[in-house]
Amino acid sequence: MTAPARTLALFISDLHLQASHPRTAEAFFRFLAERAAQAGQLYLLGDIFEYWAGDDDLADPFNAGVAAALRRVSDGGTAVYWLGGNRDFLVGTGFAEAAGLTLLHEPYVATIAGRKVALVHGDAQCTDDVKYMAFRAQVRDPAWQRQFLAMPLAQRKAIIAGLREGSRAAHGEKSYEIMDVTPAAVAALHADSGTDVIIHGHTHRPALHEADGLRRYVLPDWELDTDPATEPVRGGWIAITEDGRILRHDLDGHVL
Repeated sequence: MTAPARTLALFISDLHLQASHPRTAEAFFRFLAERAAQAGQLYLLGDIFEYWAGDDDLADPFNAGVAAALRRVSDGGTAVYWLGGNRDFLVGTGFAEAAGLTLLHEPYVATIAGRKVALVHGDAQCTDDVKYMAFRAQVRDPAWQRQFLAMPLAQRKAIIAGLREGSRAAHGEKSYEIMDVTPAAVAALHADSGTDVIIHGHTHRPALHEADGLRRYVLPDWELDTDPATEPVRGGWIAITEDGRILRHDLDGHVL
């Protein structure tokens, strides 16, 4: 019997980790110990945290626990990579050193099993959401970030809480189409990166989109702290095996 192909790389995003969602955090820690520790590479493609106010928030026990769990995977031989999302783009070198991971800038092109793959969080491709794109440009500006990070941590958290509340209200007024990636942005990413495969998160709409020989894989968000009687748990990951296959997995590890 032929042995199954070894997993070279795993991809996850949009866990929105926070202390108030313990079951989601526990599922993440199990994934790290049981799945990521057996892979060659782990790519974290944004919004791993519900929010990140700055690397000085590593003093928080929950945040320190996440960094320690990632460090165990890294110390075990798995190369860990981080690409910031719209919630945790302020993760910096302090967290990277504590977690033993490498920070990436998007778009990042990875070559895995001889296959070139473009990696992004996905929010930069939601170009129809004009107000969000303007906000994104503001908070990604280095001068804005320096000014923000110079504020006391408590003040930063209060500002973030207000932004999160405003974001929830704005989402209720927007269509799914506006909050999704646009075909033009996807086409530009394929062309600029020279790849026929894109992996991203952000939209919470997991799927495989195929057209004209191009493939776009959308990662799921993770949510295990809902009432299962009214809302099913969500989660999963993407894997690339040594024979070049790209596989979508649910939370139990089953291939979709």
